[in-house]
Amino acid sequence: MKTLGKIRRSVKAFANELTRPLGQPPAVPEEDHTAPKIGLALGGGFARGLVHVGILKVLEQENIPISFIGGTSVGAVIAAAYCSGVSAKELEEIAHLVRFSSFARWTLSRYGLASNDRMTGFLEKLVKVKTFEECKIPLAISATDFVTGDGVIFKSGPLIDPIRASCAYPGMFLPVNVNGRLMVDGLLAHSVPAEPLKEMGADKVLSVYLSAHWVNVKGPRHIFDVIGQCFSIAQAKMCHLWKAHSDLVLEPNVDGFSYDGFERAKELVKVGEDAARQVVPQMHAWFEEKQRVTTAASAQERLKGGASAPIPRPALAK
Repeated sequence: MKTLGKIRRSVKAFANELTRPLGQPPAVPEEDHTAPKIGLALGGGFARGLVHVGILKVLEQENIPISFIGGTSVGAVIAAAYCSGVSAKELEEIAHLVRFSSFARWTLSRYGLASNDRMTGFLEKLVKVKTFEECKIPLAISATDFVTGDGVIFKSGPLIDPIRASCAYPGMFLPVNVNGRLMVDGLLAHSVPAEPLKEMGADKVLSVYLSAHWVNVKGPRHIFDVIGQCFSIAQAKMCHLWKAHSDLVLEPNVDGFSYDGFERAKELVKVGEDAARQVVPQMHAWFEEKQRVTTAASAQERLKGGASAPIPRPALAK
């Protein structure tokens, strides 16, 4: 049964690939009731978030379809690009070119030391659609209302401002005005947006958490390290909130990578690939479990139908 299940999924994936437009991520066909709806929750981490690209690469290679994706901070950027139709291979190529200056500029403001307004142009080139509704895969982006502290999950409307808000790291970047509300990084409300994916209908959620602290034993280098380390500690204390909604948690080892180490993109993508391959067997098991449940339910329905039908009596011999 296990082998047949893999063959069945491989044949279906091959057929889908023949008709899938170049660069479009694979998605679960709506009519496939034997496949679990998988949600992928991508946490933040600045440059370290490039490991998400390696994870997406492996999921594509293994023909594991994703039904929903949620992202916070850099996870929101990668999630939006992928859901819009940018393939993992394309994301990897772009990752080698990205630097801090690609989306940020220093500024003098009482609200932060940098602005991420450059992200508008960056995202307009990266993301292939303009609204959530146009995405190939349903997308959720996490941000935090700066005034009330409430978590905000964007699932409809224009894409760019919610992504910028999700990336507005407090103290570093200025808050972003979205529909009249000041927003900051989603890490304060949903550091890993697993719960929103379950609410969207995901049967299983794979959560990716980048747990490395911002400073080493030598201490902070500047105020960014101080701010980053404080939020890193706070996130670690709140992991139970999103883990309760996760079926599988992936914590790639990003120790030794700095928050702004975009020049190490190749290594970070490789870390993501290695981490993802460790959980591939468990994710395949989700499909096998779903198939067993579906088969058992079908058999039960047939039995019910048979029980209600009259049982034919054998003819008596004359």
